[in-house]
Amino acid sequence: MSAAGDKKDDTAELADFETSLDELETLVEQMESGDLSLEESLQAFERGVALTRSCQSALKAAELRVQKLTSSGTTEMTVGEREDDAG
Repeated sequence: MSAAGDKKDDTAELADFETSLDELETLVEQMESGDLSLEESLQAFERGVALTRSCQSALKAAELRVQKLTSSGTTEMTVGEREDDAG
């Protein structure tokens, strides 16, 4: 796959993540309002679980990409460490 194709995929993944997160936030607000019936609350909860898993998967994929990018360098840095502080 070309670099341009990778860029499109990255943008689509980010949009999907953002859309899922927005929907999850809306579901939480609806459930917290107490205005949903029991059946509606259960459906919202089920959808929320699916959205949470989707977001977690996207975050894990992003974490793996960051690790891959940072591990290709000669110096490993810890979280919060700046390049000019490392050695």
